[in-house]
Amino acid sequence: MAIRYHVDGAIAHVGIDRPDKLNAMTLAMYEDLGRAFLRARDDDAVRVVLLRGAGDRAFCAGADLTESIPALAEGRFDISRWDDAHLKRGDYFKPVVAAIHGVCFGGGFELMLATDIRVASADAVFSLPEAGMGFVPAAGTLTRLVRQLPFAIAMELMLTAERFTAQRLAGIGLLNAVVPREALMETALGYARRIAGMGPTAVRVIKQAALTLQHLPLTDAFAAEARLAQQAFESLEARAGLDQFMRRQRSA
Repeated sequence: MAIRYHVDGAIAHVGIDRPDKLNAMTLAMYEDLGRAFLRARDDDAVRVVLLRGAGDRAFCAGADLTESIPALAEGRFDISRWDDAHLKRGDYFKPVVAAIHGVCFGGGFELMLATDIRVASADAVFSLPEAGMGFVPAAGTLTRLVRQLPFAIAMELMLTAERFTAQRLAGIGLLNAVVPREALMETALGYARRIAGMGPTAVRVIKQAALTLQHLPLTDAFAAEARLAQQAFESLEARAGLDQFMRRQRSA
């Protein structure tokens, strides 16, 4: 299996494991990655997902140019079949942390954009090379990038096919942290563990709101926010947290 999956505590570890090909994604790997994400989504014990690439050279070099891309170019495959792998269905409210090292190109970059927290090693290199080869980054990037970055910077990334350092992407707000390679996994795990320790309903509501409210008219967004927030206020963990706070206050 080129997509690895295991659960450790409340964290689902998803690994792209084809290091001899820079973790380039085949058609089967996209299917398996989508299944792994759904497996984590549907497991009540899982509170956060950690996505990484195997080997020393790459997080993911993108879709396999000898198989996946020709299938798209020849009309033999509908890119929407990768929606689960790219978390495009709009109902994925568990946080995903990405640990990125080495090459993060094309489809690998697009996988990163689907995640919520992004930690990169200082040697990571990023690019969207599609336009230089006559096609486009259509696994969510045409929609996501202009929402995650200022317009001009998003267009620079998509139109120039240039390579960008982790430091540059952190500077424009696309990465949360850049760390030495040896600190990558522990830093990413630190984020995952901290999120896993939060109230699960609160975490779900925060991500759901972030994904669904930002493009509503303001009045509609506030009304939807109130409905979502009520779910958190009425949750068992919120009551437990309030009880714990009150006990501390009484003992102070």
